[in-house]
Amino acid sequence: MLIRDWMTKEVITVGPETSMMKASKLMREHKISRIPVVDDSGRLLGIVSDRDLKEASPSKATSLDMHELYYLLSEIKVKDIMTKTPLAVKPSETVEKAAVLMMNNNFGGLPVVDESLKVVGIITDSDVFKVLVQITGVTEGGVQLAFSLPNAPGSLKAVLDDLKTYEARVISVLTSFSHADEGRRDVYIRIQDPDKAVLTTLVDEMSKKYTLLYWVRDNLNPIIP
Repeated sequence: MLIRDWMTKEVITVGPETSMMKASKLMREHKISRIPVVDDSGRLLGIVSDRDLKEASPSKATSLDMHELYYLLSEIKVKDIMTKTPLAVKPSETVEKAAVLMMNNNFGGLPVVDESLKVVGIITDSDVFKVLVQITGVTEGGVQLAFSLPNAPGSLKAVLDDLKTYEARVISVLTSFSHADEGRRDVYIRIQDPDKAVLTTLVDEMSKKYTLLYWVRDNLNPIIP
C-alpha cells in the first residue's frame, strides 16, 4: 500500500516566521498535533508539534503578567522551536515503511514530500490504523482462524485448499513471525462467517490437520461495563 493513497493531502502548513501563538491556534482549530514548516515555495524546512509548543511555553508558575506573557509568546517564532530537517517520506513509498519510521522514532506523523522536497501531504498514526482495519477486513465481520505453519513453500496453500473444500470465502490473509517458533510463522486467515454446523466441522478438521492456535468470531459492538 502506497502512502499517496492514504495520506492527508490537504495539509496545514506555516512559514518559519509564523508566531508560536498562531501555530498553536491552528492546531486547536484543525484538531491536529503537528504542522510542517515550509518556505515560500512549499519546500519542507521543519516540523512543529504540540510537544514543541508545550516545551516552549512559559511555566504556569511564571511571574510574568498577562501583557508580558502575551508579548513573549508573540515574539517566539516557529523557526525557534521547530524540529529542523525532520524525517519525511515520499508518496511512492509504502505505508508500512512510514509506520516503522513512526514507531522507531516515537512520532505521531510524518510529512510527505515530492522529489523537490515540497510538502504534498502528511501521514499519521491514525492513517496507519485505517490501513490496518482495511487490510484485515475486520469490518466485514466473519471468523478469524490463526495457524502456526512451517515457514516452507506450499504450507499456506495447503490450508487455503482445505478451506476451499468447505466453500469458505477468504477475506484476508496476514502473516507474522514475531511470536512464531523458529522455522514457523503465524498465519491469520479471516473468512466469511459460515453456518454454525459448517464452522464446527471446519474447526474440528483443521485442528486435526494443522496447529490451529485459535479461532474467533469478531463482534464489533463495544463492550459496555
